Amino acid sequence: MRCPFCGNDDTQVKDSRPTEDNSAIRRRRSCNGCGARFTTFERVQLRELTVLKKTGKKVPFVRDKLEASVKLALRKRPIEENRIDLLINGIVRQLESLGEAEVKTEQIGKLIMEGLENMDSVAYVRYASVYKDFREAKDFEKFVEQIIDPVE
Repeated sequence: MRCPFCGNDDTQVKDSRPTEDNSAIRRRRSCNGCGARFTTFERVQLRELTVLKKTGKKVPFVRDKLEASVKLALRKRPIEENRIDLLINGIVRQLESLGEAEVKTEQIGKLIMEGLENMDSVAYVRYASVYKDFREAKDFEKFVEQIIDPVE
């Protein structure tokens, strides 16, 4: 593993332990060149996923983008970090379990929406505003009405 501080390839693992949800291994490392310490995470990846965008463009799936999107929706919400990690890990596992190498952005968005709906209603509306491309306040109003009174 290359040191993120000096670029030296000679680093040493000082400590390894599983994360709380056992979905990854957390490794504390030390650089033999500059002495800096840093942490890496090792996760199981069932398959390489490709995201099929609405434009037809295909790009590699990047877990960090999914994580950033979810964390942005949950910003300043009273949700514990481990619950957020469980949600993200669950979404990634579901995508990998689909049996398809290509996933549409709509599938990813739908899984995120389902997870946020069960976790935090404010984050759910925040994410929906981007995912469903709200253009006006009326779009928010209609969406929130559907949440409050889903019978209509």
